[in-house]
Amino acid sequence: MTRPDTLDVTQKGFDARLTRRILRYLRPYVGLVVLGVVLALLIAVAQPIFALIQRHAIDAYLLPFERDRTQSLDALYRGLTLAAVGYMALKVVEFGLQYGFTLAIGYLGQNVLRDIRADVFGKLQRLHLAYFDQNPVGRLITRVTSDVDAINQFITGGLVSLIQSAFLITAYVVIMLRVNWQLALVSFAVLPVLYFATNFFRTRLRDAFRATRAQQAFVNTRLNENITGMLTIQLFGREARTGLDFDHANRALLAANVNSVRWFSLFMPTVAVLGQVAVALVLYFAARQILGAEALGGAVAGAVTVGTLFAFVQWTQQLFQPIQDLADVFNNLQAAMASSERIFGVIDTKEEITDRPGAGRLTHFEGRVDFEGVWFAYDQTVTGDTPDTDDRWILRGIDLHIRPGESVALVGATGAGKTSVTALVSRFYDVQRGAVKVDGVGVRDLAQHDLRKHVGVVLQDVFLFAGTIEGNLTLNNPDIPHERVVEACKYVGVHDYIVSLPEGYDTEVRERGATLSTGQKQLLAFARALIQNPDILLVLDEATANVDTEAELRIQQALQKVMLGRTSIIIAHRLSTIEHCDRIVVMRRGRIVEQGSHRELLARGGYYARLHRLQYAQSDAAD
Repeated sequence: MTRPDTLDVTQKGFDARLTRRILRYLRPYVGLVVLGVVLALLIAVAQPIFALIQRHAIDAYLLPFERDRTQSLDALYRGLTLAAVGYMALKVVEFGLQYGFTLAIGYLGQNVLRDIRADVFGKLQRLHLAYFDQNPVGRLITRVTSDVDAINQFITGGLVSLIQSAFLITAYVVIMLRVNWQLALVSFAVLPVLYFATNFFRTRLRDAFRATRAQQAFVNTRLNENITGMLTIQLFGREARTGLDFDHANRALLAANVNSVRWFSLFMPTVAVLGQVAVALVLYFAARQILGAEALGGAVAGAVTVGTLFAFVQWTQQLFQPIQDLADVFNNLQAAMASSERIFGVIDTKEEITDRPGAGRLTHFEGRVDFEGVWFAYDQTVTGDTPDTDDRWILRGIDLHIRPGESVALVGATGAGKTSVTALVSRFYDVQRGAVKVDGVGVRDLAQHDLRKHVGVVLQDVFLFAGTIEGNLTLNNPDIPHERVVEACKYVGVHDYIVSLPEGYDTEVRERGATLSTGQKQLLAFARALIQNPDILLVLDEATANVDTEAELRIQQALQKVMLGRTSIIIAHRLSTIEHCDRIVVMRRGRIVEQGSHRELLARGGYYARLHRLQYAQSDAAD
C-alpha cells in the first residue's frame, strides 16, 4: 500500500514557475480577465466613497445644525436627502459591478477548470501502461478532481481576490493619506506586525495543506480498492478489518484537516485583532485632536472633524477587510501550490511509448508477427545492458515468427511470459533488446493508433462500461452501423440473448457489466472484437475460464469463428481448448522451450507432454 508520505509531497512554498504555468490557462480568456480586472478596479474606487458621503453629511449638515439650532430644517433635510440618494445610487452601481465581476470570474474559473481537467485526462490516456501499474487509481482520481478544483479556487477565490484586494487597499491608503495623513499613518502602524505574523503562519499553513492533499489521495486510494474488491471483502468476511483500515486513513485525513484549520483559525483572528488595534489608535488620537479643538473654542484649521473620525473608523475597518481577504488568498495559494505540483507532475510525466517522427502506417496489412531476440522486463530500470542473469527479465531472447492467418497458442506455467508477448504486439510496452515486428516493420516505427486498430483483444476479465449494450459493442463509435453489430452478435451466438432483454441492444449495462454472467460478457467481448474487424486477434488468459460447460462450448465455437482468416495468438491454461490451433508454443521462465502442433508435441514427450499428462491426471482425480 502506498503511504501518504510518498505521494509527491515537495517542500516548495510559492513557486513562480508553477504560478506562470497556471496563468497560461487564462490566455484563451483574456477578455474575461480584462473585464474582471476593470470591474475590480471600479469596485475598489467606489468602496471608499461611501464613507466620504457619510463624512460630508456629518460635517456639512448634522454638526452645523447641532451647533446652531436656528438653522433651517429644510436645508438640513435637503442636504441629508441628497446625501442619501447619492449613497443609494452608488450602492446600486456597486451591486451591478459586483454582479458582473462575480459572473465573469465564475465563468473564467469554470472554463479554466475544464481545460486543466481535460489536459490531465488527455495526458493519462497517452501514458504507458507501466505508469498505471505504479500509480493507484485513487491517487489519479484525486489529481483530476480535488487537485484541479484547488487550482480553480486559486483563480476564482485567490488570484482575482488578490487583484481586487490590492486595488481596495491602494484606494483606501490613497484616500486616507489625502484626507488626513497623520491619522492614516496612525492606522498603518500595525502593518509591520501584520507582515511578521503573516510570515509566521505561511510556512505552517503550507505544510498543513500539503499534508491534507497527500492524505486525501491516500483515502481515495483506499476507497477505490475497497469498492473494487467488495466481493472479496464480503466473501472472506473482512468488512470489519477493511473498515478499521479505512478508519485509520480517514482519521489521518481528519487530523491533517484539523491541523490546517487550527493554523488558519489562528491567522484570521490575528488579522482581525490587529485591525481593531488600528481602529483603537485612530479613535484615541482623533479624539484628542477633536477635544483639543473644542477646548480652544471651535474648529481649528487642520484639526480632525467628527465626520473625518467617523470616516476613518470605517476606512480602517474596511482596510483590514481586504487584508483579511488576503488571508483567504494565502489559503488558496498554498492549496494551489500543493495541488499544482501534483497536477503538473502528471502532465510532465515522460511518455515512454510515443510515435517517432514520421511514424509509418500499414497500407497492405498481412498479419505477420515476428519476435527477434526479444528481451523484456516491466521494471523500467532494466536496460539493454542489464546482465542476462537478472531475475527481473520476463522474456529472455524470444524468437517467434507467426505467419499471416496462423493461429498460435501460448502455454506454460504462470509467470512464463505469455501475457507479455501479447502486450508487446500492441506495443503497450517497449522491449529492452531485440525487436517486435508486424509485417516486417518494427512496432516502434508504426503509429500506435494505426497499429492497434489492426489488433483485437479479448480478455478473460472483460471490461464493460456503464451504458447500453450496443454502446459497449461499438465503443460509442457512431460510424459503425447497427446492422453490423447485429451481424457480429449473430455470428458469435449472443444475438438471441440480447434481443430477449426488455430493451434489446439499448439495454443499460451497469458498471463493469455487473448484471451479466461471465459467459455473456465473454461472448460480448468476441462480438466487440469482431465488429472492429481486426487483422490480428489476441485472446488473453483463457477466455473460457470460470464458465460452465454450456457457456464454454458457446465461447469455443465463437472463438473458432472469430479466428477464421486472422492471425491469432491465444493464451491458454486448459490445454484441451487449444488442440485445434495451427501451432502451440510452450514457454517456461521467459523462454520458448518447445513449439509444434498438439500431436507433434505429445509425440515428442517433452515439457508440453508432461503438462498435458499432469492436467489430465488432475481432471481424472477431480472426477
